[in-house]
Amino acid sequence: MGYSALSILKNGLRGNRHWQAAWRDPAPKPAYDVVIVGGGGHGLATAYYLARTFGLRKVAVLEKGWLGSGNIGRNTTIIRSNYLLPGNNPFYEFSMKLWEGLEQDFNYNAMVSQRGVLNLFHSDAQRDSYTRRGNAMRLHGVDAELLDAKAVREKLPFLGFDDARFPIKGGLLQPRGGTVRHDAVAWGYARGADALGVDVIQNCEVTAIRRRNGLVTGVETTRGFIGAGKLALATAGHSSATAAMADMVLPLESHVLQAFVTEGLKPFIDCVVTFGAGHFYVSQSDKGGLVFGGDIDGYNSYAQRGNLATVEHVAEAGVAMIPGLSRVRVLRSWGGVMDMSMDGSPIIDRTPIDNLFLNAGWCYGGFKATPASGYCFAHLIARGEPHETARAFRLDRFRRGLTIDEKGQGAQPNLH
Repeated sequence: MGYSALSILKNGLRGNRHWQAAWRDPAPKPAYDVVIVGGGGHGLATAYYLARTFGLRKVAVLEKGWLGSGNIGRNTTIIRSNYLLPGNNPFYEFSMKLWEGLEQDFNYNAMVSQRGVLNLFHSDAQRDSYTRRGNAMRLHGVDAELLDAKAVREKLPFLGFDDARFPIKGGLLQPRGGTVRHDAVAWGYARGADALGVDVIQNCEVTAIRRRNGLVTGVETTRGFIGAGKLALATAGHSSATAAMADMVLPLESHVLQAFVTEGLKPFIDCVVTFGAGHFYVSQSDKGGLVFGGDIDGYNSYAQRGNLATVEHVAEAGVAMIPGLSRVRVLRSWGGVMDMSMDGSPIIDRTPIDNLFLNAGWCYGGFKATPASGYCFAHLIARGEPHETARAFRLDRFRRGLTIDEKGQGAQPNLH
């Protein structure tokens, strides 16, 4: 069923009793051409583009829980493409362009809101760094504007301009950045993939990867064995665990990243704002709550919850940037399990096992990359070679010394 103003009107007049399910709940078939492990945003996007763009319809997505239970439903909804390095900039700009046409593409309201992303700077050195990044963005055709302190104050007068410890000297603005409703992305991709014949199978946990003569033959699951011509792993924070089923050790660590939402407030933040003197980012939802986050918890974990020390740390940075936050009540928090790579950049590549493919290492950047990640991973699976914007995201780059270190902090996953 296509969604439109006319379909809403017709179903409203009929008491809304004739809406079809957004996607099927199929039983697993004995085998598929491609099996994707992980029903988050990247796995569902991969399935969608495999079917729509590359014509592969005998595809299954296996999700151990329910759709939206992982990181796709546990993030702060920010999208942007304000990257410096050649390995990252074209890829995230490709993702931004896909975001801009996404709702029309899969006929679902994902609430894409290009309200802008503003990165504050607090020193001359940081200004110079942001100037360099903005120039690199514009050389690649990405929008960027450098604002001085006066322009930032006019746009966001509630920031802590008078705190001498962290003086706000300006900011780098990407007007096309913004936010997207995270769970609607999962629902839209699931619905689109299902309509093209993909089996989206929930409550189906993979327990083992079966191999023969050096190739993957399928996966053992809690719903029985499922054969696979090609196997694709897109399991985010559990990438190391699923790769271990194929005797692979990945250059990743799993960490918890918390996100928070406050009580509803009258609208006062009309863009996404990030703190330059600490790791803090915030936007305001359509319900009025402030959605924000900061650093990972700093220890290895598979738990979808964090510790109170990090809550205090993130709140401290938030109040330093916006003093008025000290009077706002936080309603709840949640945690996503991040697969932190050694250089802070992702992996989209084949593995040493010829028909096993890997999508992992997204660190803080997984949600905004969802469309491009799915498209590039589908391209790799279908054609056997990387998409032009994802050629740098190789698994062997750490061994070859070709890291993509956007933050310049070296091989320490906890710092990315």
